Amino acid sequence: MSLRLNPRAESLKTPGTRQFSNQLIHYPNAINLTIGQPDFPTPNSVKEAGVRAIEQNLTGYSHNAGLIELREAVNSFFSNKYGFAYDPQNEIVITNGASEAIDAVFRTILEEGDEVILPAPNYSGYVPVIELCGAKVVYLDTTETNFQPSAEKLEALITEKTKAVFFNNPSNPTGVVLTKETMDELVAVIANKDVYVLTDEIYSENSFSGKHLSFASYKEIREKLFYIHGLSKSHSMTGWRIGFLMGPAEVMQHVVKVHAFNTICASLPAQYAAIEALTNASHTPEEMNVEYIKRRDFVYGRLIEIGLPVEKPNGAFYIFPSIETYGMNSFDFATKLLQEGGLAVVPGSAFTSYGEGYIRISYAYSMDVLVEGLNRLEKFIQTLA
Repeated sequence: MSLRLNPRAESLKTPGTRQFSNQLIHYPNAINLTIGQPDFPTPNSVKEAGVRAIEQNLTGYSHNAGLIELREAVNSFFSNKYGFAYDPQNEIVITNGASEAIDAVFRTILEEGDEVILPAPNYSGYVPVIELCGAKVVYLDTTETNFQPSAEKLEALITEKTKAVFFNNPSNPTGVVLTKETMDELVAVIANKDVYVLTDEIYSENSFSGKHLSFASYKEIREKLFYIHGLSKSHSMTGWRIGFLMGPAEVMQHVVKVHAFNTICASLPAQYAAIEALTNASHTPEEMNVEYIKRRDFVYGRLIEIGLPVEKPNGAFYIFPSIETYGMNSFDFATKLLQEGGLAVVPGSAFTSYGEGYIRISYAYSMDVLVEGLNRLEKFIQTLA
């Protein structure tokens, strides 16, 4: 066949998280600690709101930017909780999950040859979207600074080709929360540079040590900042596909066009469910966090007992222990662990080459599953020793 495909699409690879979770069909007795999906059900009142919308035939299109009632609820939620506000009329767009929000922003701002600075290791869904736009990723190595991006390193990477800097806080895969000192220093650098800022804070509601600090709180960068969030993690609504995108009105008027030509609008019943999530079910993340902290503390303690060096995460529901001492690359380690140990984790190399030497464990699973999973990891480690 002589017809050609877009070579950028052909070069895409299945995300490392899915490479290992997809293998589980061949290992039916394996424990799965790969996927970052809450094991809690969507809150009942949220499900009921979605059902009501369907029963009332609210199943058509909304405004491209989303229901104004939902955009107002989004603004109220973040304003009340974190102290920053966006205009529901022209600074907020409801998207099909945070992933579509990221895609819409990059397809709006990126041109061929642009560069995007991305702290690494990072979530495996970021780089492909940037490269599909014809832009280049420039990595900011955080492995030598306890996964806190260095402002000094950031400034050294910014060139005339830099179009944007992209942060994820709390971090997937490390679970690290940026300190105020780190954020202050990063903002001081960015404020004086002609670059956009994207901040994916989808895990902000899953912060375990004090109040979450958002890049959107820094007024000196607000005119060039895109704030990305959603309900997948905070309210266990991964399949509902509701994301929030906030940014300056003069740019968002163009982002909403890109979003509209991609998906028209987010699912209407899901938008009504989202209103309930942000209003009457706004307490849900705090209830889930009680259990996440128990799980985090258990997994961290077991990893230390097993002898795997690891930073204690303060957010999200991932932990990123080092396996360097065992002389295998992370893909081989994870493969052997699955085949011989009956435990599926994600190799650190799935999160760029800067994740090599680590594995990612998700603790978005019940305590019974985590206990068995860590027992299997310990037994496997003993065979290596």
